[in-house]
Amino acid sequence: TPVEFDSLVEEVSIDGMCGVYWPMTLTLAGSAWQLHPRVSVRPEPFGALLYHFGTRKLSFLKDRTLVALVAALGDAPTARAACDSVGIHPDAQTVYLRALETLATSNMIEVRAA
Repeated sequence: TPVEFDSLVEEVSIDGMCGVYWPMTLTLAGSAWQLHPRVSVRPEPFGALLYHFGTRKLSFLKDRTLVALVAALGDAPTARAACDSVGIHPDAQTVYLRALETLATSNMIEVRAA
């Protein structure tokens, strides 16, 4: 079954507002990305919890492949190369790139020098 975008990431702000934030259009597939240095990752049975110490936002990664993708970003030359490195089929990469866009919009990941 195909993975649906809205099942991958849910973000929660500590101030009580919660929901899924739909991303702006970013051209991240060809850029180098990394986890923001102020973000902590805690593995969970459902995937992982990301907490940004600067913005106080939580992100729930509800897919283990997405967790692996986020972990691979720092070593890959591009987001698309990170997708390839964790075995995401090219036909499914758009869904995962949209999830990364959500994480970029909330500053959980950031562009890094290639």
